[in-house]
Amino acid sequence: MYKLFFKRLLDFTASMIGFVMLSPLFLLVTIGLFFANQGKPFFFQLRPGLHGKIFKIVKFKTMNDKKDANGKMLPDAERLTKIGSFVRKTSLDEIPQLINVIKGDMSLIGPRPLLPQYLHLYSDFQNRRHEVKPGITGWAQVNGRNAISWDRKFELDVWYVDHISFVLDFKILFKTILKVVKREGINAADAATIEPFNGN
Repeated sequence: MYKLFFKRLLDFTASMIGFVMLSPLFLLVTIGLFFANQGKPFFFQLRPGLHGKIFKIVKFKTMNDKKDANGKMLPDAERLTKIGSFVRKTSLDEIPQLINVIKGDMSLIGPRPLLPQYLHLYSDFQNRRHEVKPGITGWAQVNGRNAISWDRKFELDVWYVDHISFVLDFKILFKTILKVVKREGINAADAATIEPFNGN
């Protein structure tokens, strides 16, 4: 009953309240990133959701679009702006995803939505992460986030799918707040973003 009905009701209600409460901060970050990223404060990208259905996720844009002399995009670490680094370390870049939750594309708690090009690389076990809606935070995020291996991340995602409950979601939400405050597990060591998934 929780998974089929109450989870969505709680997602919608909490996201609406959260978005209203965070709107002043949302506006400040938007303005700051507008100037840091040449008028582009938001980052839109296609991601697979429930049952692999593609939707457009929205996040704050933490990296600029600078290219080298050959027109090739510079490495992530070099494109990460100062304000973008702060926004990422404090997890403020996730705030716009409340809009995705309100729309019903995502849940507050669930496996993080990855890139569409990974879909054909998943094993049957790994693909089970799409049996529930993706979340802003999830079991893998409070157990290492980008600092753990892909295999471990998928194990944690599928474990969540098999054990989803109100108590577990509340535990994940509480641990997420602690992680954000302590700024733990944001990135893998010596990397601005996690390494791409290349399959098994």
